[in-house]
Amino acid sequence: MELNRRDFLKLSTSGVGAAVALSFLPDVTVLAAPREFPLKKKVKETSTICCYCSVGCGAIVTAYEDGIIKIDGDPDHPINEGALCPKGQAMSQIHQVDGMPNPYRLTKPLYRAPNSGDWEEKTWDWMIETIARRVKDTRDNNWNNLAGRTDALASLGGGELDNEECYLLAKMDRALGVVYLEHCARL
Repeated sequence: MELNRRDFLKLSTSGVGAAVALSFLPDVTVLAAPREFPLKKKVKETSTICCYCSVGCGAIVTAYEDGIIKIDGDPDHPINEGALCPKGQAMSQIHQVDGMPNPYRLTKPLYRAPNSGDWEEKTWDWMIETIARRVKDTRDNNWNNLAGRTDALASLGGGELDNEECYLLAKMDRALGVVYLEHCARL
């Protein structure tokens, strides 16, 4: 199709006329705009560092005043660039689930006697004294004076421990003469 000068001016004029005519119509975007609902609680986002391993991934915690809503990886963080491992994504579930205290989180020590099928609540003092006594007895009964160590004790650090806890656990184990010292991140 060939377009001469006269046809070009006719099309341009009709296009401008249509644009002017449409400008007088009511604004349909205002009529279709969604209603705004004010939030009853204020939401706050805070940057933090994941507490689990020594990588130091960045996280963004979204929370109300009374609880955490979600935890996302920080896309601006140079280490993880927005990604989080399963432990980092589950940080909020350690203490709470859906803003409420986690009902499955143990807050009191439980003890199961040898050859028993039932768990019973004990005090923290009783648990700490019992564990300390058993560790000391095992160490003393199996101490190798020549090597200055014991092969009867082992230590396995968990993924829920942060760097400081792992450091203190390793120092304590080495002071006890533990040879078999491991962490689940290396397994």
